[in-house]
Amino acid sequence: MELKRLSHNLTVCKVKSIKDINLDAEFFFIGKTDEEISLVCITEDAPADTIEREDGWNGFRIQGILEFSMIGILSELSTILAENEIGIFAVSTYNTDYILVKSENIEKAMSVLKEQGYQVN
Repeated sequence: MELKRLSHNLTVCKVKSIKDINLDAEFFFIGKTDEEISLVCITEDAPADTIEREDGWNGFRIQGILEFSMIGILSELSTILAENEIGIFAVSTYNTDYILVKSENIEKAMSVLKEQGYQVN
């Protein structure tokens, strides 16, 4: 399985309103529930006024389109990283999954996954 490292530093934050988010930005994820609006975005695109914010994330995406019938991919990757004491923040899209790790752990994460047979670009 091929993994592609993301080229941007990312921020995970809570915002007051979707209106605070630059919807023209190149890369972002929005999650809205009855309790919060969460945003993952390129650090430079993070709104100035957030409720909570954590900078210093990086990550990778699973290349290709993952069929919904494919089971255990995210579980397998997260287990490998957990066994190496690397915490994750996972985001899924219709096509694939993204796994974010703190920037200080990205090199270790990529190395560990390569050792486990993943192709990392």
